[in-house]
Amino acid sequence: MIDVQRARRETPGCEHVTHLNNAGSSLPPQPVLDAVIGHLQLEARAGGYEAHEQNETAIDRFYGAAAELVGASAGEIAFSSSATRAWDMAFYSFPFERGDRILTAVAEYISNFIAYIQVAERAGVEVIPVPSDEYGQVSVESLRRLVDERVKLIAITHVPTNGGLVNPAAEIGAVAREAGIPYLLDACQSVGQLPVDVEEIGCDVLSATGRKYLRGPRGTGFLYVRSSLLDRLEPPFLDMRAADWVEPDRYELRPDAIRFEEWEQAYAAKAGLATAIDYALAWGLDPIWKRVAALGENLRVRLGDIDGVTVRDLGEVRCGIVTFTVDGVEANELKKRLSRERINVTASPPSSTLLDSRARALPDLVRASVHYYNTGEELERLVEAVGNAAPG
Repeated sequence: MIDVQRARRETPGCEHVTHLNNAGSSLPPQPVLDAVIGHLQLEARAGGYEAHEQNETAIDRFYGAAAELVGASAGEIAFSSSATRAWDMAFYSFPFERGDRILTAVAEYISNFIAYIQVAERAGVEVIPVPSDEYGQVSVESLRRLVDERVKLIAITHVPTNGGLVNPAAEIGAVAREAGIPYLLDACQSVGQLPVDVEEIGCDVLSATGRKYLRGPRGTGFLYVRSSLLDRLEPPFLDMRAADWVEPDRYELRPDAIRFEEWEQAYAAKAGLATAIDYALAWGLDPIWKRVAALGENLRVRLGDIDGVTVRDLGEVRCGIVTFTVDGVEANELKKRLSRERINVTASPPSSTLLDSRARALPDLVRASVHYYNTGEELERLVEAVGNAAPG
């Protein structure tokens, strides 16, 4: 069980806003603030390099914490400035050739698909969206039918940005393992709100962010790369963090996932992310997931009861992201109205998941995303405000 009142006491932002934009960026808890601000103050007193040396244990806790979070080893973890940069560093490491195929999801995220298009144009790779099943998620049977010797990567977003569905990541992993195809999972929206274990899922690469459900600082993320895959991947750019210069004409890559990092990092933010991960682990991902999923379903039901409101979420399993539209009210306009009442939501445009949006003829969506520190009273505030805006 989650002690919601304790969670709120430890979250200063709860005193100021009804924050339902956790899939954008969550409110950080006080220990994360203390870690970030404390390191910045140490840099101001001692100097940047010196502060790193003095606070190295807390900073390097990131690797063990992230590994524990996703069921990996510390040597399979790399720090990044964002989930997108982590994903890019892995994706652009794969040596694609003309005629290769990448299998992805219909509800794939904009940044990932832009990378697919770029690689398709550069290398002659074919990008194949796997059809969705009756629940709107990746059809595992369709995926299995599409697998052949031309497929060199399966790359899937675990939780799409424009709805509440949770793709069947483990079932996809079973297909990838059976076929011997590398599997890249974008877990940007899932890590922190539900249990994610790379062994159970069977993914070879996973990217995640700090700012969303982990409640860490913005400008942080991490990458997991399975140790057995590391030697097959050379990052698209290198520096002295990623490799050693051993001869005038030769370098050697780091043997671990740090080969995907860069030398200069935001160490205050890195310490904050380590603290955020430990904070989530202390609550427990199973209790977090149970509360988040229950709050999400509760909100869907209550919004769906309002005349003129259409809940747009798909999925057999649904999470804490709730998307909806209000007849006659544009998403950005409703976001502004709610903001004036100190209720934070965001708008999800069709371009964020263009294939899915066009297939379902979706307009801009209002996206409300709950976390374990949200309360029923806060959901009621949102439902009441949306009801007042709806034409019914």
